[in-house]
Amino acid sequence: MKYLKQFAIILIVSFLGELLHLAIPLPIPASVYGLILMLLALCLGILRLEQVKEAADFLIEIMPVMFIPAAVGLLDSWSALKPIFVPVVLITILTTVIVMGVTGQVTQRMIRRKEHRRK
Repeated sequence: MKYLKQFAIILIVSFLGELLHLAIPLPIPASVYGLILMLLALCLGILRLEQVKEAADFLIEIMPVMFIPAAVGLLDSWSALKPIFVPVVLITILTTVIVMGVTGQVTQRMIRRKEHRRK
């Protein structure tokens, strides 16, 4: 029953993100609105982490399975992707390296800031 409640909370927040997407005419995906709402709810104390933790952990664990339909769709579109395959691979590798670098830098700064506050 606990897991159903946690999934329900996540679904409600996702639904609110969908409503925001319909109400606000910006080119931002509804899922991003949902993530922002979840972050705000957790930061403001509206939700506690314990209220969604197990369901969120489960969703993160099965995330790779969610990419299988997209990968099959790419294979199905091979004829359209074949002429631009090399640029797409290069862009993917480059952006992955950039994202990893930026994420590492931000994480290091946050850790240093946290250590500096403790002193």
